[in-house]
Amino acid sequence: MQPHAGEAQIGGVVGGAHRALAGAIDDRPNSSNEASPSGAMQEPQVRPVVRAPSQISTVSQLLSGGIAGAFSKTCTAPLARLTILFQVQGMRADAGAMMNESPSILRETRRIFKEEGFRAFWKGNGVTIVHRLPYSSINFFAYEQYKMHLRRILGIEGNQESLGVGMSTRLVAGGGAGITAASLTYPLDLVRTRLAAQTKEMYYRGITHALVTITRDEGFRGLYKGLGPTLMGVGPNIAINFCVYETLKSMWVAKRPDLSPVLVSLACGSFAGICSSSATFPIDLVRRRMQLEGAGGRAQVYKSGLSGTVKEIIAKEGLFGLYRGIFPEYLKVIPSVGIVFMTYEFLKRILRPNAWDGL
Repeated sequence: MQPHAGEAQIGGVVGGAHRALAGAIDDRPNSSNEASPSGAMQEPQVRPVVRAPSQISTVSQLLSGGIAGAFSKTCTAPLARLTILFQVQGMRADAGAMMNESPSILRETRRIFKEEGFRAFWKGNGVTIVHRLPYSSINFFAYEQYKMHLRRILGIEGNQESLGVGMSTRLVAGGGAGITAASLTYPLDLVRTRLAAQTKEMYYRGITHALVTITRDEGFRGLYKGLGPTLMGVGPNIAINFCVYETLKSMWVAKRPDLSPVLVSLACGSFAGICSSSATFPIDLVRRRMQLEGAGGRAQVYKSGLSGTVKEIIAKEGLFGLYRGIFPEYLKVIPSVGIVFMTYEFLKRILRPNAWDGL
C-alpha cells in the first residue's frame, strides 16, 4: 500500500466492491512476461496503477476531524462524566467515607439520575462539543501534516518505510499533534472538567460564566491549571492512539482486504483506545484533580505540584487511587475512539472531490 503524502493510512479502506485504499497500487499479477498464444513473448507492459484521489482541502480535513470528535464525545458523554466523577472522588468533602467503598458504576448512575435528573448525564457536554470541534480538527490535521513533513525529512516515499520506522513516525507525529491541540484549546478543557464535576451545587452556570469566574477568582493563569500533566499525558495518549490504530489497520487490511471498513475502523480504534488509556490514565487522573484545585472558591487540596500530588494520592488512596475510574473509562474509549476514526474516514471520503470515482 502506497500512502499518499499528507493522507495517513488513516484514510478509509473500503472492502469488497468498494475497495478504495488511498494511494493503493493494483498488485494483481500482470501478463507482461507471459507467452502469447503464438509462443512469442509480449513486450513488457506497465502495471496499471490506481491513483489516489487528490488530498482533501485543509478546511474539509479540519471539518472532518472536528465533527468526528464532537459526535464521538456526545455518544459517550454519560460514561465520560462517570469517569470524571470517579477520578475526583478523593477531593470531595466526604472522601473519607467514599474511600472505604468500592467504585460502583450502577450506584453512581442511580445517584446522578435521582439527584440531578436524566439530562445530568450530559452535563458539560456543551463545552465538550465546543472544545472537541477545534481540538479534534487541530489534532487530525496536525497529525497528518507532522507525519507528511517527517516522511519528507527522512526521505521516505511510498511504502519504503519499515515497520519500525513507520511506527516511530506515527508516534512522533501523534505526540506532536496531541500537544499542539491541547495547548491551543486548554481553557475549554478545564471548563469542561469543572462543569462535569459539579453535582448538586452549581457554582459555574455555563461556559462563559465559568471562564469569567475562573479568571476573576484565580487569575488568567487559573485557566491553565493542570496544563503540565495534560501535556505529559496527551502527547503519549494521542501518539499511542494513532500508532496502534494505523499499524494494526494496515496489517489487518493487508491480510483481509475484503472486510468491512466500518468494522475494521471500529475494532482497530477501540483497541487503540484501550492501549492509550491504560498507559496514560494515572496522568489523566492527576490532571483532572489539578484542574479542580480552587474550583468554586474552595481551598486547595494538593499544594506540592505534580510529583507531590501523585505521592499524596498514593498515600491516601493507595496505588489503586491512580486508577480510580478506569473501568468507565474503558467502557467509554472502546466505542469512542472507534467512532472517531470511523467518522473521520467516512467524512474525508464524503468531502474529498471525486472520492469514489473509478471504483
